[in-house]
Amino acid sequence: MKLVSKKPLPTSTGRALNNELPMAVKFQYNKVSMQALQKELKIREVALPTLKSKEAYLRITIKREKHRLGDFKKNIDELRAEIGDSERLFAEFPLNSISVTSVEYGSDNIAGISIPVLGEISFEGNVPSAVLAPSWQPWGVGTAKGLIRALSEIDVAEKRVHLLEYARKKTTQKVNLYEKVQIPEFSEAVLKIKRYLEDVENLEKASQKITKAKQIASAEAG
Repeated sequence: MKLVSKKPLPTSTGRALNNELPMAVKFQYNKVSMQALQKELKIREVALPTLKSKEAYLRITIKREKHRLGDFKKNIDELRAEIGDSERLFAEFPLNSISVTSVEYGSDNIAGISIPVLGEISFEGNVPSAVLAPSWQPWGVGTAKGLIRALSEIDVAEKRVHLLEYARKKTTQKVNLYEKVQIPEFSEAVLKIKRYLEDVENLEKASQKITKAKQIASAEAG
């Protein structure tokens, strides 16, 4: 049976995970460069706790979604067990007895990530009259609809887990990039510039003192 979706399921989008590889911090030994680095450092220090919270929330959510997926798989196993040997009866179904006309999808927003939700599944078919149809056929139609719904739930649940895991990997990568690479590098660069500027200032003061001392000595000698 072909499922026709009124709204296609979302797929993972965005940049590849390796597009945010750390780069060496470039800077100049002046106040303008130091202020720019301090601004970037502040942005990352403020963002890091939020990113860590998002990562933790996604881990919990993924665990819950995987449990939900397991329930759906267990449900379909139970449905198939209930059908048992009656499964051979479905071979007697007329081809036009039941078909899926459309599947509607909604979406949830979890931590800024849009993930699919299964909506209504519409069916149509030409079921023979009660006189002509086998006595089991109404049960068979209901069971077939239940199986289609269960399989669709599994498909959507797997996509939800996939999208959330992708987002979690991206978030973890960003946490590591900020915490282990960029924040230390920006901090070190700011410190280097500060020390350089302090050294320049001390040299200027020392030079001024020497110049002043020479001027005093020259005045006294004159």
